[in-house]
Amino acid sequence: MNVKGQAAVVTGAASGLGRATATALAAAGAKVTLLDLNADKLAAVAEEIGGLAAACDVTDAASVKEAIAKGREAHGPARIAVNCAGVVHGARIVGKEGAMDLGAFSRVIQINLIGTFNVMSQAAADMLALDPLEDGERGVIVNTTSVAAFEGQFGQAAYSASKGGVASLTLPAAREFAPKGVRVMCIAPGIFETPMFGGLPQDVLDALLAKTLYPKRLGKPEEYAELVLSICGNRMLNGTVIRLDGAIRLEPR
Repeated sequence: MNVKGQAAVVTGAASGLGRATATALAAAGAKVTLLDLNADKLAAVAEEIGGLAAACDVTDAASVKEAIAKGREAHGPARIAVNCAGVVHGARIVGKEGAMDLGAFSRVIQINLIGTFNVMSQAAADMLALDPLEDGERGVIVNTTSVAAFEGQFGQAAYSASKGGVASLTLPAAREFAPKGVRVMCIAPGIFETPMFGGLPQDVLDALLAKTLYPKRLGKPEEYAELVLSICGNRMLNGTVIRLDGAIRLEPR
């Protein structure tokens, strides 16, 4: 799909991967609706790139419905949806204080997995009703998992479970939407320059980067955004997870 002139929805767009993706799509000529819980930062990014800010809670069906409707009214139904909203929580399943707090575990699942499903399903409902483009394509959805979905470390049970669910959504969603020409892809980033990793101590970051084969640095959000644009442009990319990780393979600790 040529993204120029197409409507797009990006979650987590106030910072990190989402912000870079919204910026890249806008630069390529897409009409972007930016979704995030942080209304102030979201408005600033939207103004900067010429997009539309639609503050919302991805875990709330009514909130997402309202945000997508706002984008639809301004730009028409979105043919592109990119889910970047996510949080991380570090805790052992059983720590010194006992079992992990169930509320903390549930919050990560709610935002990372259920939030992704919520936006994906509501965006797809619009896409499936659109007129087909070249090759019968109607839309493309890109979700964000993590290498932790496959190699979760000590203390990553909640995060790994949530991202494993996102990865597992890819193929069944792609199979369901394929007859109507809507593709579903998933990206599994490694260690990237995002607020999620910004608070890690330098020694922890150094240890993670030491496991990266090449390049031995943090990934740049713009590199994630480049892959999103490539996925949009290549109709043969469907139903799979792409690792974007410099060949990192996480060890237990």
